[in-house]
Amino acid sequence: QAGPGQTHAASTVQNESRKRSKKRYVAGHHNKRWKGSRELEVGMQGILITCNMNERKCTAEALNLLGEYADKLCGPEKVKEEAEEEDVDVALKKEVAQLQASGTKQERRFQALDSGANNVIFIRTQNIESDKLVHHILSDLHTTKKKKSRVILRMLPVTGTCKAFQEDMVKYLTTFLEPWFKTPNCATYQIAFKARNSSHNKRDEIIKSIAGLVGKLNPKNKVDLTNPELTIIVEVIKAVCCLSVVKDYTLYRKYNVQEVVKDDISKPEVTTEKADTNTTNQKEKPDAGEADKEEKKGEEDEDKSVSPEKGEGDKGEGGGE
Repeated sequence: QAGPGQTHAASTVQNESRKRSKKRYVAGHHNKRWKGSRELEVGMQGILITCNMNERKCTAEALNLLGEYADKLCGPEKVKEEAEEEDVDVALKKEVAQLQASGTKQERRFQALDSGANNVIFIRTQNIESDKLVHHILSDLHTTKKKKSRVILRMLPVTGTCKAFQEDMVKYLTTFLEPWFKTPNCATYQIAFKARNSSHNKRDEIIKSIAGLVGKLNPKNKVDLTNPELTIIVEVIKAVCCLSVVKDYTLYRKYNVQEVVKDDISKPEVTTEKADTNTTNQKEKPDAGEADKEEKKGEEDEDKSVSPEKGEGDKGEGGGE
């Protein structure tokens, strides 16, 4: 039997161990959730924004940029106007009362959430079409060539979300893709697929199944990897699949706000840093088209869009970062 001294020593060690594990849990929990307790979930719409290391700065930049253009497109946000008209204390009490009555958070036009992946932030949108807003921003940047951000890399609208399992994706996309591809509508297209922190999907299978769906909706829909009319963006993060169909993906440099403000003449110099040097092949291996050093550092094998018919299997199957 252990003596009193040994028992006391054992219990001290146990207590210290408990304290250490509690500290680790609290620290880890706090660091993970600096943006708040909400994170990207199925059913949300918004914008995925990729950055290079500095997520806090990226979030601030994104909210400013989106706010600036949203005000131009839709007018100032009503929530702000109402708050300015009232005394601050009165407005605060009124907001608290509304929150308690509804049991939900007040719906702002933009809300930054945890995306579930490093170097990616998710801005949830309310009462605004994210695809139109992002296209409007890129169109303006492309025309004016004014650089308006330092750390934002790409802005990808998310107009639909579903569970990131192949059967769920196929079921959801059957209806989701109809407005663009169902007879009488048809278009040339490509599929840009990327997965982060998710290894259960085989990218070639996903691409083939989506291409099969598009073909069923209208046999006239054809794959075009050089200059497609539409790009189906499929971004998987953990258990959520984020989707959108966008125009001018090639013209606006894969929706990269850093690249889109550069002069068109210098495009070959910018885009031929890696192995794929001929411009006609850029759609075959899109990561070559984004050889910008910042992008490479921030998102290793970003956005592989390949021919669904060939089912090319380049190595970046998206098994997480």
